[in-house]
Amino acid sequence: MQELPPAQYTWGGLYPRDTATREVKSLDGIWNFRLSPKDDPDKGFREEWYSAPLASSGDVIAMAVPSSYNDVTQDKDLRDHVGWAWYDTFFMTPRRWLEDGERVLVRLGSVHYSCVVYVNGVAITAHEGGHLPVLADVTLAVKPADQANLLTVAVNNVLTNETIPQGEIQYKTDETIHCCVTAVFFACAIKYQYMRCISLVIIPKVDLLILFNCPTGVLNFTIDYVAAAGVTDLSCSVDVFDANMSSVAHADACQGTITISNPQLWWPYLMDPKPGYLYTLRASIKAADGSLVDQYPIRVGLRALSWGATGISLNGKPLYIRGCGKHEDSDIRGKGFDPALVVKDFSLLKWLGANAFRTSHYPYAEEIMDQADAEGIMVIDESPAVNLRTFDETLASRHSEVMRELVRRDKNRPAVISWSLANEPRSYQAAATSYFANVSASTRAADGTRPLTAAINAQYDVDLAAPSLDVIWVNRYYSWYSDTGHLELVQQQVVTDLTRWYNKYNKPVGVSEYGADAVPGLHMDPAYTWSEEYQMQLFLGNFAAFDELRGSSVVFMGEMFWNFADFMTQQGRKILIYFSLFSYFSRKIKIRSTGRAGGNKKGVFTRSRQPKPTSFLVRDRYLNLASGKQSPQESCRWFKSTP
Repeated sequence: MQELPPAQYTWGGLYPRDTATREVKSLDGIWNFRLSPKDDPDKGFREEWYSAPLASSGDVIAMAVPSSYNDVTQDKDLRDHVGWAWYDTFFMTPRRWLEDGERVLVRLGSVHYSCVVYVNGVAITAHEGGHLPVLADVTLAVKPADQANLLTVAVNNVLTNETIPQGEIQYKTDETIHCCVTAVFFACAIKYQYMRCISLVIIPKVDLLILFNCPTGVLNFTIDYVAAAGVTDLSCSVDVFDANMSSVAHADACQGTITISNPQLWWPYLMDPKPGYLYTLRASIKAADGSLVDQYPIRVGLRALSWGATGISLNGKPLYIRGCGKHEDSDIRGKGFDPALVVKDFSLLKWLGANAFRTSHYPYAEEIMDQADAEGIMVIDESPAVNLRTFDETLASRHSEVMRELVRRDKNRPAVISWSLANEPRSYQAAATSYFANVSASTRAADGTRPLTAAINAQYDVDLAAPSLDVIWVNRYYSWYSDTGHLELVQQQVVTDLTRWYNKYNKPVGVSEYGADAVPGLHMDPAYTWSEEYQMQLFLGNFAAFDELRGSSVVFMGEMFWNFADFMTQQGRKILIYFSLFSYFSRKIKIRSTGRAGGNKKGVFTRSRQPKPTSFLVRDRYLNLASGKQSPQESCRWFKSTP
């Protein structure tokens, strides 16, 4: 494969918005699309598919952007593809953009996992890492305004031991197991490929970065800019507006502190009659003659976050997290952004009485994060580091880079109350100690205003990540992945487990995942695995445990069920078994079990967002917790099987 261009930017820049100095043109829509052959993945580079429209070099199909290509067609090979895929489309550059001498950029909200961006056959930039934005300056590559420009994006979803998340590819050639078929392609831990929204943007010849911290009533701000050659004698100003866009503060400086009189604080949902209150901070850069060079608005929430051995507090009040883990996932669109789905999901979160979610297991689209800010839904912002199985300096460096990109993207968001470094790392390995110490240190250097955490599934006596974390969340599936069917054990096991974590570290603890799969419409009494009754009773057992912990000496900071809605997965679940063939040799192999019935069914809503009975249990509990009333345990006895 040809040598790839370096990344032009170390982060994805400010979210594309129309302002007095910036203009945005959406490139979302239906693009042309083609897969590279799995037995010749570099064919597109060798034959230079980027040098002309894809349709001129072979067959193409239509593909929606944004979307996951895996979910769109009836082609099994496309659904299961691992390797390079190619997209292209045409765009026009408005004449005024070129005449005014502005910079023209392409911004991709996310491409999973790595990509190369071409304009008119010129390789502009390459980027590694899904879920975070990619920025490319294409000013020198675009054609005159009366000519169409070809935008080509090569995308690769292959994961390795050195990517975040990790993954592997295995080629199976053993005919004793695979019959007469050789070189069977087999992939493990591959995440779906997807592209988020793509925009064409013009911005002035200034790179702008706005950072702020908002203690109660005080706004500390910093405006960093890098001007192009020849752009000098610039000055900054800041204006703050309330929700009605009435001016409440002004400062002529690139760095400073603004005090807002009688501030309206940012509160989570159900903690205040006006949750999610946002001001607007407008940063302006002007030339020496007073002319406007650049201007950009950011929505600001005033809130003070603190944490320690006694828990997490917001604006001086203790927080109790009532939430869930989610996924960016829906029918047809897969992980593609859908504004109607965002509105629906936040409506359902509020119907449940939830005040938080975790971006399991990767950063979510910026539009989702915007809505969390506006609705007053708190977010535990998680990196894509899922199921890390090895720990070395190379991976730690990559992991730290991902965290810096994530912090730069989301640091200004009031909804983000914690950074989650990983989900279910194999943190019992000796190398995990220094690994998480290093990643934690680099993340705190990027932002020390939020506690660090991870969703841990190792046991308290072997885990080596927790010493580097500020608060501890654990994933626990008692009576599902362990002691399956023994619902009577849930309460005791959860209480014992969380108490041990707290006693060892004296840090706030919480449950970040618990749950059971439930096939919609499957009813069995007495409750049986996969039935809706089993899911309900497992939740009730966890509720009882949480109430016991809340009344104990343990600093129990919250509960988050898994999952908000059913979601698509690879077929089966990877497990490790000892395989014996013909009784004369044995080997340890990884296989995929048939433990996924049309995907993961642990949602309290279906993939199409219809409620399962468990959602009503959660709603009763969360609304009662929010109002300070008695837990609804006793009122829900009718859900339980007859003794």
